[in-house]
Amino acid sequence: MNLSTTYLGLKLAHPLMAGASPMVDDMGMVKRLEDAGASAIVMHSLFEEQITREEQGTIMDMQLSSSTSAEALSFFPQPDDFRLGPEKYLEQIRRIKDAVSVPVIASLNGTTPAGWLHYGKLMQDAGADALELNVYYIPTDAKESASEVEKRTLDIVRAVKAEVKIPVSVKLSPFFSALAHFAVELEGAGADGLVLFNRFFQPDINVEELVAEPSLQLSGPSDLLLRLRWLAVLHGHIKGSLAVTGGVHDGIGALKAVMAGADAVQMVSALLIHGPDRLAQSRATLAEWLEEHEYESLAQARGSMSLVKSPNPQAFTRANYMRILNGWKP
Repeated sequence: MNLSTTYLGLKLAHPLMAGASPMVDDMGMVKRLEDAGASAIVMHSLFEEQITREEQGTIMDMQLSSSTSAEALSFFPQPDDFRLGPEKYLEQIRRIKDAVSVPVIASLNGTTPAGWLHYGKLMQDAGADALELNVYYIPTDAKESASEVEKRTLDIVRAVKAEVKIPVSVKLSPFFSALAHFAVELEGAGADGLVLFNRFFQPDINVEELVAEPSLQLSGPSDLLLRLRWLAVLHGHIKGSLAVTGGVHDGIGALKAVMAGADAVQMVSALLIHGPDRLAQSRATLAEWLEEHEYESLAQARGSMSLVKSPNPQAFTRANYMRILNGWKP
């Protein structure tokens, strides 16, 4: 079965890749991911706060004064919370590139179009085949409008594209007010693809200790549903690549994502839970389903369940919404 796909201009043997996670910090795990058949490896993000001296200084100041306002300051990271620092991150790109034969996608995470973005070029020079911009930004200022939030991201994309020659994807949240329109604007700003979606990890509150506690919950198959909707909406409306991350735990989940319009499928939680072999199993399931249903290739299935051919996508989504509600029986 021909499972080949193209993502960000990269020719891949199949769409299943290892998504951004701490797994890339362990070179033994990196080799296991390649041996399991990962078509590409996405590194976890290098954060703006790790790069900018001003932000790092702010974090240090908060650490020094943490005894004065422990409840509020518990929301902020400590310097040791960060994984690879900027220089070690670049070195890890080089090490992974030397160790594997599949594409390596670096990741930058930030919220302001400032000088730190030159690290995109340093990642390119270190050997990254593509760059993923993880736009993790929660607008907490009531005076900041939706258009200003979008402009912030567009400015970051333009600034990075001015620095690098490698392909750039944008990893988005699902919370933009007009996501389809914004996707087209991102493409106009130079984005070569979109990744749907990043996850906002919500801190919990320890009411006894009066501190905020980080809360990590791995994705489950139900998380895929939101991503399927937007893949189906966006497929055919942008020229660039579409990738899904979050909720794909097996080959059938990957198949659904491809049918909705995904060019690539990033797996993380399933690999953390079951190990790298889960990727190989998912690939086998994907190929078996396509063969059993007499598909000639993965390309034949891609976008077959998207809304690009629907005369009225809005009416379609509304109709499904009403059907689900009206079909409920206690």
